[in-house]
Amino acid sequence: SVRAASYHGPSCISLPLGAMSFWDVPGMKAGVVTGDVAWGLLEHAKANGYAIPAFNCTSTSTINSVLEAGKELNRPVMIQFSEGGSAFLAGKGLPNDKGVLQASILGAVAGAHFVRAVAPAYGIPVLVHSDHCAKKLLPWFDGMLEADEAFFKQHGEPLFSSHMLDLSEEADEENIEVCKKYLTRMAPMKCILEMEIGITGGVEDGVDNTGTAKEKLYSTPEDVFK
Repeated sequence: SVRAASYHGPSCISLPLGAMSFWDVPGMKAGVVTGDVAWGLLEHAKANGYAIPAFNCTSTSTINSVLEAGKELNRPVMIQFSEGGSAFLAGKGLPNDKGVLQASILGAVAGAHFVRAVAPAYGIPVLVHSDHCAKKLLPWFDGMLEADEAFFKQHGEPLFSSHMLDLSEEADEENIEVCKKYLTRMAPMKCILEMEIGITGGVEDGVDNTGTAKEKLYSTPEDVFK
């Protein structure tokens, strides 16, 4: 699986002596970062060999716990929402119709607004991301993009820092074409798109790849060059 602009793992890593702090990235601030600042932060992490952990959050309590940990370590964090976790955040008593996913949209958007409201108080940079979105979940993705566009019109930046499309179950050609369409829509807002290609073993988000042959696991250079 190839993940563009997403670094997962422990963030409490000492930088080399003389290395630029992430606070030195142009435009860096406490709170949610987007666009060039968000990309600059990811590039800084890559260049300096540290990770920015991404946590799926399902409530304001879990969001706060991630922010508190980031504050304690003085490290940037990534708060992300899955489709199911978003529906849970909005409330399991709400309808979430197939092909509409209104509760998932509401939960993700509400979560992103909550992060924007409280993150500056914790004094660390935060990226707000949406996790795996399969083809059947595209209505959820569309709803979040509509919220991004509405927020952009008011504030000059998207509501979310980034989104992930996981069309790895589809043919490579369709995966690339759909991602291209969405990236074209996201680019004017400088909203980062994470694209998933290839598969990993095991089970994730209801997709079971436990029986897949070993040679089919993970992405290959040939896949990437497409």
